[in-house]
Amino acid sequence: MSLISAAHAAEAAPQGGGFEMLIMLGMFAVIFYFMIYRPQAKRAKEHKNLMASMGKGDEVLTNGGLIGKITKIAEDNDYIAIALNDNNEVVIKKDFITAVLPKGTLKSL
Repeated sequence: MSLISAAHAAEAAPQGGGFEMLIMLGMFAVIFYFMIYRPQAKRAKEHKNLMASMGKGDEVLTNGGLIGKITKIAEDNDYIAIALNDNNEVVIKKDFITAVLPKGTLKSL
């Protein structure tokens, strides 16, 4: 009987710490914001600015590792044509451009 009464006494004990739990949740939210959300939003904004600043004749690097010069940009959709050399041209989505390279990069390769 003493075991059963001890269990009921443990259940009936007052639970404190509601305010401490709110503080801990707030700290987790701040850590999540500064370590995950903010850097990702910054990268997305930089990539959006990069895509908006691209123009015909720019030398670019794609996600797949292709380096070429932009020959045509379709304004109505998100596709661009890239000349890899004099004979080869590929059409890709703007989203797959990783970086705009400095002028003369293709000649130095």
